[in-house]
Amino acid sequence: MFETYNKVQRAVLETTLNIIIRKELQATSMALIAKESRVSTGNIYHYFQSKEDIVNELYKAVVTFNGEYVRAGLSKGGTIREKFELGWQRVVDLGKQHPQGFQFIEQYSFSPYIYDDVKKSVYVGGWCGPMNQLYEEAIRQKLFIALDPGMMVQMHYGSFVYILKAHLQGIIELTSEHVNEVIQSCWKGVQLADRSAAG
Repeated sequence: MFETYNKVQRAVLETTLNIIIRKELQATSMALIAKESRVSTGNIYHYFQSKEDIVNELYKAVVTFNGEYVRAGLSKGGTIREKFELGWQRVVDLGKQHPQGFQFIEQYSFSPYIYDDVKKSVYVGGWCGPMNQLYEEAIRQKLFIALDPGMMVQMHYGSFVYILKAHLQGIIELTSEHVNEVIQSCWKGVQLADRSAAG
């Protein structure tokens, strides 16, 4: 997730993510980050101006990683339906394989700690933009009902967030069969009735 950063930056970002998940953002101090990352405060300030800068860089790193991972799934599909299934499968895989990143994004995507320009830039560079485009194309091809694509994507994402949270809390066992059922349910929920066999 932090492969593009140097050793010091990576240590700071990984440590910050770990602390935030354990202790919440307000309890995450520069002193604690320095202590747990074993990077001196002076060295941290060489790369980051403040705790807020670290958190925003962390947000960018996680969303960029997630975006690349999901877009890889979208690019492998041939039909719109295949792209749809592969894309959402990759979203679920991210939550299961990188639970800390998933929890961080869910908890702080709308936080005032994240700068507005960062939110906007990573939204475009993440997976939401390409997923919105996929839904737009499905609407153009009359596969989906004519609702706002961005709203539909967020609506479906909410379903996956809920089952991932339940899975991570040990409430449900999220098998591949369960995931597929949710993906198919999402497709059917926005599908035009007269194009039931299309895809």
